Amino acid sequence: HSHLRQEVFRSMRIPIFWIIAAQLAALNVAPAQTASDRFDHALNFARQRALRTVAWLGEKSAYPRSSRSTGGGWDVTPANDWTSGFFPGLLWYLFEYTGEDSLLRAAERWTDGLESEQFNRGTHDVGFMMFCSVGNGYRLRPSDRYHAILLQSAASLAERFNPAVGCIKSWDWNEEWSYPVIIDNMMNLELLFWASKNGGGERLRTMAISHAVKTMENHLRPDGSAWHVVNYNPVTGEVSSRFTHQGAADSSAWARGQAWGIYGFTMTYRETGDPRFLAAAGRLADYYVAHLPSDGVPYWDFQAPGIPNTERDASAAAIACSALLELSELVQDSSLRETYASAAEHMLASLSAPPYLAEGTKSMGILNHAVGHRTANREVDVSLIYGDYYFVEALLRYKRVRSL
Repeated sequence: HSHLRQEVFRSMRIPIFWIIAAQLAALNVAPAQTASDRFDHALNFARQRALRTVAWLGEKSAYPRSSRSTGGGWDVTPANDWTSGFFPGLLWYLFEYTGEDSLLRAAERWTDGLESEQFNRGTHDVGFMMFCSVGNGYRLRPSDRYHAILLQSAASLAERFNPAVGCIKSWDWNEEWSYPVIIDNMMNLELLFWASKNGGGERLRTMAISHAVKTMENHLRPDGSAWHVVNYNPVTGEVSSRFTHQGAADSSAWARGQAWGIYGFTMTYRETGDPRFLAAAGRLADYYVAHLPSDGVPYWDFQAPGIPNTERDASAAAIACSALLELSELVQDSSLRETYASAAEHMLASLSAPPYLAEGTKSMGILNHAVGHRTANREVDVSLIYGDYYFVEALLRYKRVRSL
């Protein structure tokens, strides 16, 4: 009978796709959801959550930072918090995806609320704050005002650069640390690269490259993991100590720090073409991918005590996913390209479904199960605005890279 059916099918010249579809219909079985369908669903859910947050904030001059799955709205911050740029940046990304005027108006409103931060010289995170918000605004709706704000923001960031150290200083708040530089700070270099190409001068590019070289030399371990904090002597530029602030131990690999490193060195290679930075990104990425649990969402630290009975960090997964997608476009080796792209797709698929996608929960955010500062017991197992931002960025990058 099987042979007879095959002969009939061949004689009728019916495409096998339609045969399978007819069989599934007869059995009342729907075809499996494609990656495109799943990721479009996640983007549409992100749009709903963003508009819900806009309505919840109303006329408040505040920026969402974290939200618990049990509800209660967002914990919000003023404009000078390091996370303030992610909500307007998220709105810009969703406007880019949908073209909706309501998202454009909201993006412009919360971006305008950050204008005074262009003069903020008290934080290394002015890059996060201004490039994720004003930078995306300028990319999608160029204006002289946005251009000027970005140049001034870069000038403010540059004032934290110490030539003796060759890096931009991170935190000011602990006097025991003479000149701390955190792996996260790689993310702020993109503002300097942009400004250098858009009227800010070569000096800003030189600073960014110097910072990246020093971070590559002093933050990366031989196994491809990264130190969180390197403390320098501000006079001699020598390394005074290496330690963690948010990881499980000084010698461990804090998952989000590892993700910042992959993203930052990938971006720096994109901006410079220097193969040293591509190699650094690859070392960090290889460690990250090799130490992931089966669903691709890391524990908050790769050596966290209590694994597997400890928290995951969906924000680290979102950042790394976006970084790996870009890295997959930049490496020349086809097998590496596929390794990074496949790892990113697997992470993105996990994030786009329960328990990580916050659909059906009371959280105001998009992703659940993110961790801000586990060792201080702050923002543990929550939605984090920067996780949401990089998740949507990763979804949009995936659609472009995979041509969905």
